[in-house]
Amino acid sequence: MMDVLENPVRDLWRIFRVMAEFVEGFDELGTVGPAVSFFGSARAKPDEKYYKLAQKTACEVAKAGFAVITGGGGGIMEAANKGAAEVGGRSIGLNIELPMEQIPNKYQNLSLHFKYFFCRKVMFLKYAHGFVVFPGGYGTMDEFFESLVLIQTLKQASFPVILMGSDYWEGLVNWMEEKMLKEHGYIAPEDMDVFTVLDAPQAAVKVIMDFKEAEGPVGIELPTGMKKM
Repeated sequence: MMDVLENPVRDLWRIFRVMAEFVEGFDELGTVGPAVSFFGSARAKPDEKYYKLAQKTACEVAKAGFAVITGGGGGIMEAANKGAAEVGGRSIGLNIELPMEQIPNKYQNLSLHFKYFFCRKVMFLKYAHGFVVFPGGYGTMDEFFESLVLIQTLKQASFPVILMGSDYWEGLVNWMEEKMLKEHGYIAPEDMDVFTVLDAPQAAVKVIMDFKEAEGPVGIELPTGMKKM
């Protein structure tokens, strides 16, 4: 009985922890300038092609003047932080507390720690001038499809979403077009235009730069539509 009575109290204190995570995130990231969020598998190894591609892409993004934001862990996240750090860019990790503890990679020059996934997700979105999504598992798919929903429903400012590695994404994109769009009509034709599949780091940077120049500043408060690319 005591546990039941104490739960509301614990829930109220949890609100303060949530608020603290938002305050710290806004305070730390509010001065980094335009940023690009990178997503991908934590299991990618340094000798794998997607790791190397992520490192190179982040390097080019950082040289173009953008901060690089990742989840702060290993694999693709480590590769992106490494690429940004190598050229003196802002290399940011939004680390999350997990039952099987995630070890922050050593290439972050700004490291934040979160307990709650939803607070962390807001930070990925609020300062993003683009999402660059590399091959990954459930977490990567979650971030990819959430970005599409936010753009589709005009709940988030428009920003380019780039899928890197056409050989990995081809099957999913074909399924979305054939099943979701053509066979069932669960999405509209323009919903297939809110992301771009690419293989070259320079091409990804061009998409982000072109979009930034065309749209101006972005942020979570600006519910505009996505411009077709």
